[in-house]
Amino acid sequence: MTRLNCQTTNSASQLQHEEQLGFWRKLAFGVFYTLSLLPFRVLYCISDIAYLLVYRLLRYRREIVRKNLSTAFPDKNEAEIAHIERRFYHWFCDYTLEAIKLLSISDTELKHRFTIQNSQEIIECFDNGQSVAAILGHYCNWEWLSCVGMELPKESRCGLVYHPLSNHFFDELFRRIRSSQANGVPIPKQDTLRYLLAYKQQGINSFFGYISDQTPKWENIHLWLPFLNHDTPVFTGSERLMRKLNNAVYYVEMSRPRRGYYTCTYHLITKMPNELPEYEITRRFFELLEQTIRRNPEYYLWSHNRWKRTHEEYNKRMEGKQA
Repeated sequence: MTRLNCQTTNSASQLQHEEQLGFWRKLAFGVFYTLSLLPFRVLYCISDIAYLLVYRLLRYRREIVRKNLSTAFPDKNEAEIAHIERRFYHWFCDYTLEAIKLLSISDTELKHRFTIQNSQEIIECFDNGQSVAAILGHYCNWEWLSCVGMELPKESRCGLVYHPLSNHFFDELFRRIRSSQANGVPIPKQDTLRYLLAYKQQGINSFFGYISDQTPKWENIHLWLPFLNHDTPVFTGSERLMRKLNNAVYYVEMSRPRRGYYTCTYHLITKMPNELPEYEITRRFFELLEQTIRRNPEYYLWSHNRWKRTHEEYNKRMEGKQA
């Protein structure tokens, strides 16, 4: 009887705890949505203040950013690196608030601020019965790319492949942001193949976006490439999916003509993925991404510890497995 009472008490306590968490999550979502209702000029004033806090006071990941920039651009002097660093933090604060703005922005304002070039090429692939894979990096505001479905046929599906965040609240927040626009379907990366096959079986044309400059886990490293003056481990799972589904593959290049405005341009890599040598799609992507970054380096995600895995340590791990 005592054990039953304890179990009942624990269940009630757990239920109460979950209700409290639910309340605070709803409140937090309400705050973010209210923030998204503010006009851009107000959001950018907030961003300017956030920059001072994040960069000057909190010094958020300053060591990682400085190290990444210095090793990526050894030809630049300290003043040039510091200039890029400051511009990066300014943009990073803008990016965060621009992403939140997607929760409530109107289609009219979004189309005014987000220009998509040569969408007709994607539609032509659909007309020929071929779905499309878009490969991109953490450059400019990749969250706004969830809006590319506005330019595509309503019956198509725009799959937004993402890595689930460990923080449940922010994972839910960004899933809401990414699904706020037409045709957008946020898809955890482990479920990508299931969605792709389901759309194919249903005869639905799909446009899947893959952020492919993630740092892979040790067991997922199959290829090392030169990238921004580093020997870089890369994830090749996206390329395998593109080949399996025979997708047309495009590199998505983002640019920022001015604050609050972005341009998305599709660059064809191949319409016949299985005719290219293994890993060639991945190689071409990283070459194109590096060219984009070198033109305007401040818009890349330098705060990520991208080169924490070294080839030397990888070789030691492989030798240890073989021993």
